[in-house]
Amino acid sequence: MGILLSKLWSLFTNEEHKIIIVGLDNAGKTTILYQFLMNEVVHTSPTIGSNVEEVVWKNIHFLMWDIGGQESLRASWNTYYTNSEFIIMVIDSTDRERLSVTKEELYKMLAHEDLRKAAVLIYANKQDIKGCMSPAEISQQLNLTTVKDHVWHIQACCGLTGEGLYQGLEWITSHIRRR
Repeated sequence: MGILLSKLWSLFTNEEHKIIIVGLDNAGKTTILYQFLMNEVVHTSPTIGSNVEEVVWKNIHFLMWDIGGQESLRASWNTYYTNSEFIIMVIDSTDRERLSVTKEELYKMLAHEDLRKAAVLIYANKQDIKGCMSPAEISQQLNLTTVKDHVWHIQACCGLTGEGLYQGLEWITSHIRRR
């Protein structure tokens, strides 16, 4: 009975969940953030530092930190990790050349103490572009099956149309409700 009441109560509370959105430059992080916020495509320029927005979906408040992905900014990503419950890593599915860099950055993050309990959602973005890598191919290249100490999910998406984005949020939501 107590579990049922606590689950019901959690549906009506305004608790906030911190999400960091990371990925290499030009992966589509800011486009995805503003697709969530306004449900439309917003012309963006490279993020210097971060963008922070509150996104409410299904009565759940997410504080989303979109962090710049240029090489010079990646060393400062760890300053955003404190209290992050979720990592959204956005991958440009057409950028085969830099997937090894993405893998290196992902595993650095997963090893960081502040993210030891964070769940990971990987958006395989730009699925609308011919010749892009499939989520299965990206998963294989990133060796995601070896990630045992973090719950993770990979989701195909297109930041421009919004396709697949809400399925990713649904995965995050189901993860929150299972706790």
